[in-house]
Parts: sequence; structure tokens; C-alpha cells
Amino acid sequence: MRSHRLLALLPAVTIALGLSLSLSGCGKQEEKSADAKSAQRTPSTHLVEVLPVQREPIGHSVTVTGSLRARESVRIFSQEEGRILELPYFEGDAVTAEAIVGKLDDTVLRKQFDKAEAERRRAQAHLDRVRRLAKGKLASEDELAEADKTLAVATAEKQLLETRLGFTTIRAPFDGVVSERPVEVGDVVEANSHLLTISNPRGLVSELPVSELLIPYLEKGQPVQVRIDALGDREFQGRILRIHPDIDPTSRRGRVEITLDPVPDGARAGQFCRVTLRTRAAERLLIPYATLRRDREGLFVFRIKDAEKDGKPIIKAERVAIRTGLKFDARVEILSGLESGDRIVQRGFMGLTPGKTVEIANLPKPGTPKADAGH
Repeated sequence: MRSHRLLALLPAVTIALGLSLSLSGCGKQEEKSADAKSAQRTPSTHLVEVLPVQREPIGHSVTVTGSLRARESVRIFSQEEGRILELPYFEGDAVTAEAIVGKLDDTVLRKQFDKAEAERRRAQAHLDRVRRLAKGKLASEDELAEADKTLAVATAEKQLLETRLGFTTIRAPFDGVVSERPVEVGDVVEANSHLLTISNPRGLVSELPVSELLIPYLEKGQPVQVRIDALGDREFQGRILRIHPDIDPTSRRGRVEITLDPVPDGARAGQFCRVTLRTRAAERLLIPYATLRRDREGLFVFRIKDAEKDGKPIIKAERVAIRTGLKFDARVEILSGLESGDRIVQRGFMGLTPGKTVEIANLPKPGTPKADAGH
């Protein structure tokens, strides 16, 4: 009977043992899965690529636009009032220096001049008579002095009218071209009325707005390249005529005046021009423009900093505020914040924050030969 009971219990024990082994196997698999997930949650090292910052001699080239104007351009005004009798030149006409370009009616002034001349002659005759009387002691010294003064006043009046008569004939101050003629023959003009504008087409200049960062590297007489849109893609020679001393406090730009030397055929005042300025080479600290970051506090870069943690050396990325200068294609000049020899992050910005530990991905591996700088 006991053997029959043992045989009856054997299947039940076998089933229980199988269930126990099955549950044990499931538990181990769950532990392995949890360990794998835990390993996946362990933060990996932040990889970055760095770039050493160095100074190098480089010149800057920039193209600025402006308009041509005549270097010599004079607005001629009447210095007397009267009716215009002659105005022989029109816009576009060439004139030579001292050529008569206008004449006013001088009838009234001529009559006043004749009267002043008569008064001068009478004063001269009176002075001569008083002098003869003074020699015979028949005229006093006071009478002689008064007669002399009367002649001086009459002479001055005549000279004044003679000068005013000269103002009725208007002459060209230099060789040039008439560019404005706002009045016509027969018009009655007042004193200080605009009659003509004469420009010198052989001297064309342009005033250009230039950044305050660029002006210190420009020099008077420095050659420039000029393109005039109306004359096609040809480049013409020019030079810096003068650099104005003041900087606009709002735009932070100064003015540079360039002149065409020589003036090309077809160039005229008012035409649109493009001037290429090239600065002399200077030592500059340059970094790629793409390495710049910006936040609420302004521009910055991530600089690599060596540190320690638990006595072990580590590498961290620190935020460094910078001030930029001129831009050179894909690079920008650094005026402050960095020094030659600093290393900055150039790739690996995703998730990078100040103070984060990083690993440099582009460090040469041990045993890797360095590239020859001369090749």
C-alpha cells in the first residue's frame, strides 16, 4: 500500500519541481534584462572636436558702395541785382577758366560810377586849390586836411562802384562743364541768386561709409579697385584721397573719400560705384564663424579646460564670452576673450553645457605619427 502511495505522489512532485525550475529561470532572465536597461541608462561620455586658436597674418578685403560726384563743383551766385543780359552756356557745355558765363545789366551802376568819378575829380580840384592857398598862407592846415579827406572819400566811392561793376560780369573759376542753369536770359535776379553750377568732370570722387574696425588699417594714397555699374564689369584704378577723422556715434562708421585716377571715359557724377578696399596684412586671432554660440548674455565659445575629479584628470567645457571684429569669409576675428593657444569646441554642441565633462574625439591616438607641417 505504501509503495502505491509513493507512486501516486511522484507525478505531483515532478510537476512542482518543474514549476520551481521554470520560475527560477524566469527570474534570472528578468534580472539580466534589468541589468541591461540599467547599463543603457548609464550616461555616455560627451564627445567633442576641438580646434586650437592661433594668430596669423591676414589682410581684409571689403566692397562698399557709393555714388560718384565731381571733386570740384562750384555754384555761382550773383553778387549784384539786375536783369540777366547774357547767359551763353547751357547744361553739358564745356567752359574754360575765366570765360564769361553770365552778364547782368549794369546801367544803373554805370551811372552811379560816372557820378562818383565826377565827385572825385571835383574833390581833386578842390584839394589842388587849397594846397596853392596854403602855400601863400591863405588856407589853414585844417582846410587842407578836410580837402584831402574829401578826396579820399570820393576815391573810395568810385573804387566801390568799380568793384560792383566788375560783379556784373561773371567768369568761370576753372575749366569744367555746366551742370546746372536754373535761370534764363531776361530774368531779374536779386543779389546772391544761383545762376550756374560748374563741375570739373576730370576729377571724380566718392565718399564711402566704412566700419570703424576697418579704418585703422587704411592709409591715404592706398590703391583701390572701382567698378561703375553703368560701365559694365570692368575694374578701374582709384586711390584713397582722404580719411575723415570723425566716426558716426550711431552707425559706428567713418567716411573714406576715394578718387578715380585717371577718370575713365564715360564716368559721370551721380553714377553708382562699387569700391573694393584691401587692408594691409596684420596679425589677427581668427576662429571659424560656426564655433560661435549666442545666448541672452551675448556671444561666447566653449573653451576646453583641464581639471581633476577624485584625483583623476578630466576635461571640461567652459563658457567664454568674446568680442568679435572683422569677418573673413567663414572666419571671424576675436578682439577679446581668447588667446593664442586656447582650444575651443568646433563640433559636438548638441547637449553641451558649461562645465560638462567631455572627451576630445580628434586627439591623435597613441603611436599615431604626427603629420609633417611642411607637407
